[in-house]
Amino acid sequence: MLELTGVAKSYGETLLFENIDARVAGGEYVAVMGESGSGKSTLLNLIAGLDRADCGRLVVDGIDPGGLDDDAVTHWRRRALGFVFQSFHVLPYLTVAQNIALPLRLNAWSEPAIRQRVAEMLEAVGLAGRHGHYARDLSGGETQRVAIARALAHRPRLLLADEPTGNLDPRTAASVLALLAAEIRRNGATGILVTHSPQAAKTADRVLTLTRDGLRPPHAD
Repeated sequence: MLELTGVAKSYGETLLFENIDARVAGGEYVAVMGESGSGKSTLLNLIAGLDRADCGRLVVDGIDPGGLDDDAVTHWRRRALGFVFQSFHVLPYLTVAQNIALPLRLNAWSEPAIRQRVAEMLEAVGLAGRHGHYARDLSGGETQRVAIARALAHRPRLLLADEPTGNLDPRTAASVLALLAAEIRRNGATGILVTHSPQAAKTADRVLTLTRDGLRPPHAD
């Protein structure tokens, strides 16, 4: 479960947002939309403990990532978080399979379990024939699918996805969105999807719009 209460963030004199109040249950998948520059990616970074709010409280399954020291928040992210970054952050000098296996090895999965889960995720994102290829040799769409598979591989309790279908064709995008929704519900995870796409947002359980004054349903006063 994710709870945000009175969260605000500024950069210098520029206020991105304030009065962010929201609650997302385990197994629930929420899309966040908003204008460019409204702070959607920043909000994901706050939830992930990669940045700190100016004020307010943010709790994930009873833990406030912003209140942890560097070592503790690193271990928490390794165990509980899956993050599909807009810029992917796939490691170019590792193969597709090695990239997907990375969170599993960091969480001390056994080698047989790693091989099985990597094979499952490769099949799920349509990359079964690319497991031995280096990430640096992939297309943008293939790289994006590797990033999605890696984020889901260790069955995280919190999944954050920043424009996860931006480089995908419509058919692949629909398949990936269905996979994200299915994994979130199957694992009882909390899922947050940031997107500009109304079609992508429709796959979520509900949609919230981020503005300077809060996070609320579309067209809310």
